[in-house]
Amino acid sequence: MRLRIEHTTVFHYAEPISEAYTELRLHPFEAAGQRCLRFSLETQPVGEVMIYIDRYGNTVHHFDTLQPHDKVVVTTSSEVHTPRVFVSDEMELSPLDQFDYLAPTTYAPEDERISQFAMHDYVEGDPEATALGLMETLYSSLKYEPGATDVKTTASEALSLGSGVCQDFAHLMLAACRSLGIPARYVSGYLYSPQTLRDREDAGIIVPANAASHAWVDVFVEDRGWLSLDPTHNSWQTEQYVRVATGRDYSDVPPTRGVYKGSAKEELSVNVSVTAI
Repeated sequence: MRLRIEHTTVFHYAEPISEAYTELRLHPFEAAGQRCLRFSLETQPVGEVMIYIDRYGNTVHHFDTLQPHDKVVVTTSSEVHTPRVFVSDEMELSPLDQFDYLAPTTYAPEDERISQFAMHDYVEGDPEATALGLMETLYSSLKYEPGATDVKTTASEALSLGSGVCQDFAHLMLAACRSLGIPARYVSGYLYSPQTLRDREDAGIIVPANAASHAWVDVFVEDRGWLSLDPTHNSWQTEQYVRVATGRDYSDVPPTRGVYKGSAKEELSVNVSVTAI
C-alpha cells in the first residue's frame, strides 16, 4: 500500500523564548519491507537541520532556533510504501539488545500485578502463543479511553485505571511480555483507517477515518524474529501501519523533544492525516 502522511506540530509559547533545541523522530522507517519514497521537513522559523541515526536505528532530525520567538511550526510530509505483512529482517538479538528489550523501564516497570496478569496467558515453551494471548487479553480487558491517561502514564498506572490509549496498551504489553522473559520493543508510527470504525464498540468510541499517530509492540521469538502486534486493535501489523521508530518504551521514540531558554509555558498542537494514494 502507498500512503501519504502530513504531520504538523505547532509549539506555542506564552511569551518569547530563545535558544530552543529540538529533536524529531518523524521520518518513516526503511526496513522489513517498508520504503520511504519521499520525505520533506520544514521549520518556521527556518533553522539548520542536522540528521543522525540513534542507538535503535531511528532517523533523528535536530535543529536549533536561537533567536527570540513565541512559536515554532514543524511540518513533515511523507510518502511510504508499506508491505502487506510485516516480515522481520532480524533473526537474532545481540546480548545488548536482549538486555534492553527484557529490562524494566520507566513506562514499562517491573510490577508484580502485571506479572500475575501476564501469567494467565503464559504457554510454556511457546512465546508466540503467549504474546498472542496477551494481545487478545489486553484488547478485551482494557478500556480504550482518550483523556484517561497522558504521555507520562506508566503501565502500572494504566493497569490500575483499567483504561488508556494506544501508548498504554503498548506499555502494558511490553511489561507483561518482559515479565515472562519475552523480549519486546515499543513501536511508534501511524495507522491508516480507510473507513470510520469503532475502536471499542463496547465503549462507543469512534475513531475518525484516516486516523493518525499510533503505537504498538514488537515481540521477539527465536527462529521467527520480530512479530509486530497491536494490542489496541488485537491485530497483527498490516499494510495500514507505517513504522517510524522503535525503542525500549515511549521515552526512546517521542515524535518531538527539546529544551529552551525561558520560563514561558509551552502549548503543543498536532495535526496528522494519513491517506492512501
